[in-house]
Amino acid sequence: MSAKNTIAVILGGGVGSRLYPLTGHRSKPAVPIAGKFRLIDIPISNCLNSEINRMFVLTQFNSASLNQHIKNAYRFDQFSKGFVDILAAEQTAENMDWFQGTADAVRQVVVHLDKHKFDNVLILSGDQLYQMDFRKIIDFHEAQEADLTVATIPVVDKDATAFGIMKVNGDGVIDDFVEKPPMEELSNWKSEVAPEYAKQDKHFLASMGIYVFKVGVLSKLFGENPKALDFGKEIIPYTVESSDYKTTSYAFGNYWTDIGTIASFFEANLKLTDYLPEFNLYDNVNRVFTNSRMLSPSKIFGTKMNQALISSGAIIHAEEIERSVIGVRSRIGKGTKISHTIIMGIDYYQTLNDLELNPDLKLLGVGENCYLKNVIVDKNARIGDNCTIVGSEALEDIETDTYCVRQGIVIVKKGASIPDDTKIGA
Repeated sequence: MSAKNTIAVILGGGVGSRLYPLTGHRSKPAVPIAGKFRLIDIPISNCLNSEINRMFVLTQFNSASLNQHIKNAYRFDQFSKGFVDILAAEQTAENMDWFQGTADAVRQVVVHLDKHKFDNVLILSGDQLYQMDFRKIIDFHEAQEADLTVATIPVVDKDATAFGIMKVNGDGVIDDFVEKPPMEELSNWKSEVAPEYAKQDKHFLASMGIYVFKVGVLSKLFGENPKALDFGKEIIPYTVESSDYKTTSYAFGNYWTDIGTIASFFEANLKLTDYLPEFNLYDNVNRVFTNSRMLSPSKIFGTKMNQALISSGAIIHAEEIERSVIGVRSRIGKGTKISHTIIMGIDYYQTLNDLELNPDLKLLGVGENCYLKNVIVDKNARIGDNCTIVGSEALEDIETDTYCVRQGIVIVKKGASIPDDTKIGA
């Protein structure tokens, strides 16, 4: 019953500048992933699969589409007592500031948590891709009689410098913590890890940004650290150094990635097209939930496909699609070749009547005889005929009214219209 007596708090993140322009009109958790889902579906699905059905989602920036998605996707009957509630940053008589960090965000909404009965609070991020049974970390947390448990992932030395690293003893207790240690000091931060991780030279335990707090501990810590803004930089080091708290590490050895940049978002999506992807969308038990759109099956006309995820409602005449993710209601014209590309799809179908009334308006989707490689096409974009758009590491970061280049990837903006015969990066 431990998991059922847990409340989850999912952090919506900040302005999401590193994921711009995908976050230009939406918050990070609302960014589409895998053709038909949104990032917020990942932590919510992990909770539901772990028998946790009481969740708060904290938002601050561009939250309208996220609010609508959650309202449409997650409805509980009146007997389950489950909920997914949005808690937006708000100014009050006691606090006139917006969320200033992860800890500050939870501090400002802890009054809402106190209205419920629970044994543990599970803090999650809204922009990570992983499948995790939270019952295991909660059981570990309670068996250890810990005040705070930090989910960690074993990493090799070259990755350790990008994370908060825990020094953990053989009992699973965190003895020390450092934020992004330099390479020359890493030898001091090895932990006792399981033999299978040691064989892979994964001697360092990195924080995943997933925390379990015992009931009452959060409020006590906020009272003792009234100016602390961040869990990783302030709250965790405080509990590790204090003799009043027991802080433990739960090592998670499966696939996990932080969707923090355009490059990581792009790579995580394309990895889903692998023969046996590390993130399993086809699990009978650990299902990924989302809004049920009731769309028709996709129609495909003579297209050669290899490693492609095709979402519902698409109409595809393309010549070839390779290692790409095609979103809901996507339309792709004849003769078009698409490789290593994410097409997020379309929010609505254009009707014949619409096209007759607006004969000069370009069709939604990708036109005929185009070539796209290393591209992200955001929702409701229009790409004309005979266009060539190719991203590469040789391209410099730029921004125009209709597209951006970030980390060598071309992103066609949401709702943008690209004229016929356009060449970008080619």
